[in-house]
Amino acid sequence: MGVIATDSNKITFYYNSNSNVDKQTLAYVKDSLKKILTIDVSKTKVSDTQWAEIATKLNLTLADLVNKNHPDFTKNYNSDTILSEDDWIKVIQNNPDVIANAILVIEDKFYKIETPSQVRQLLGTNS
Repeated sequence: MGVIATDSNKITFYYNSNSNVDKQTLAYVKDSLKKILTIDVSKTKVSDTQWAEIATKLNLTLADLVNKNHPDFTKNYNSDTILSEDDWIKVIQNNPDVIANAILVIEDKFYKIETPSQVRQLLGTNS
């Protein structure tokens, strides 16, 4: 229906190049034979609506996307801080390094990536 793609799957990978785990995971993503759109959240602003959709599709709250032990979070908040959804989006937008995990989207399925090997299982990389 008007979708132009060279691969049967539409795949997007949200990651943070300032995270060592995300950089390792990116290597697995690049090793995949699939065409993947990579979005480095430390350099590319993801819209508020996209963050809300990501959280919803992962069955998480926006607060669940945040690593509440990250120094960029703890310098302003306690780990048990309660914020509105709008405030959580502001935290994410203003401090993308606090995002807890990379996110892989395959067509309409969203995956929170906790280890690089998860990508290998999901995408069937060469290594």
